[in-house]
Amino acid sequence: MRSAHTVEQVRAAEADLMARLPEGTLMQRAATGLAVAISNFLGSTYGARVVLLIGSGDNGGDALYAGARLARRGAQVTAVLLSDKAHAEGLEALKMCGGRVGSVEDIRGADVVIDGIVGIGGRPGLRPDALAAVQLAEQFDVPIVAVDTPSGVDVDTGETPEPHVNAALTVTFGTHKICHFIDPAATACGPVHLVEIGLDLPPAEVESLQAADIRHLYPVPHGESDKYSRGVLGLMVGSTQYPGAAVIATAGALGGPVGMVRYVGPDPVAEAVRAAHPEIVAGNGRVQAWTIGSGLGDELDIPRIRELLDAEEPVVLDADGLKALDDSGDHVDVLATPHAGELARLLDVDRATVEAERLKHARLAAERYDVTVLLKGATTVIAAPDGQVRVNSNATPWLATAGAGDVLAGLCGSLLAGGLSPLDAASLGAYLHAAAANLASSSGPTTAISVAAALPEATRYLLRS
Repeated sequence: MRSAHTVEQVRAAEADLMARLPEGTLMQRAATGLAVAISNFLGSTYGARVVLLIGSGDNGGDALYAGARLARRGAQVTAVLLSDKAHAEGLEALKMCGGRVGSVEDIRGADVVIDGIVGIGGRPGLRPDALAAVQLAEQFDVPIVAVDTPSGVDVDTGETPEPHVNAALTVTFGTHKICHFIDPAATACGPVHLVEIGLDLPPAEVESLQAADIRHLYPVPHGESDKYSRGVLGLMVGSTQYPGAAVIATAGALGGPVGMVRYVGPDPVAEAVRAAHPEIVAGNGRVQAWTIGSGLGDELDIPRIRELLDAEEPVVLDADGLKALDDSGDHVDVLATPHAGELARLLDVDRATVEAERLKHARLAAERYDVTVLLKGATTVIAAPDGQVRVNSNATPWLATAGAGDVLAGLCGSLLAGGLSPLDAASLGAYLHAAAANLASSSGPTTAISVAAALPEATRYLLRS
């Protein structure tokens, strides 16, 4: 599990550690890790032209000390001071190693620019002189390596309401920050390299599952398992208007751990489902979980859906089914899977507002409706009613294809029926869905059915790796 902590949590942990270490030790640890990461990024340090953009405070100090280390290894290092309060000891160390102070014009011939403008305590946006320097680097295609976080992003929310650095690499210290996981700031970070510096941290605000977590959480059957103990999923999806949604969601469900799937819907759609998936049982019966909503269209039955929401079985609520959601009652066993437009309608805000403030609105919907929210997108944000947040970022852009959400809804329902909580089902579902899409699109475009077909192979690979 990767963890992302708030600025307040990081500051407290840093203060605690610095009180137990000789003065300056923590900055030297960070600077060493930063210098190594920059060297690796450049490929060759000797003769490389490195420009440091230096603001006030410790972030600039990290960059200056790292610059000194690079200068000792033969790099031509120039510091551009964007504040008259630059870290004095770091600047002296740079000069002692052959570095110099220059101007923004040095960016024109640089191999890399180091963003030491502001640290994690900075606010969104850049001052005019800093913005001009960043724009010059962009104009001349000079890659920027961000120190801790790209300057100008909102560190604790992932929002980017003002101009900011777009990094080719971000080197962070001690733990990930929330902006590393949440778009749109996550995109601005580029790849993120974590340097361990020995922080003792509390539970994280935001987490991201890794392959080892999938192996730990996945409901693998044992020797005494049968189709019922593995879980039975009910599917109330598709319609005569959109029969394909039922076929696709069923494929997603069968790609998960469930032992049996019951389809409940119009006879012509049931026939199409059974033609594609003859193992499906059509008609009512006992289930351990429901997936409801994909492709219901004009056949949406809100009273019936609300009955199921109030029953004891957990529910995945997708697409048209989201219209049945209200803010009354206990829905803690409900997993809602909206895209940004659907979440915007639930919260009565603009879609652009949701896309700009993804973490905020996923949390708001989870609290308001007392459900777990899986907000789909390039990075998937999953927010539980109790405040837990997980993020998935391993998806390919090829996953933006019709029916992909139906696959995800079926898969998440299968995981719910297999006994996982809504938070775990959403987290595993998003990860496996993206892994299957990466597999299906390895040589180019893919379709939703191809993603569903790749789920078993992707799961097998993760479980045995």
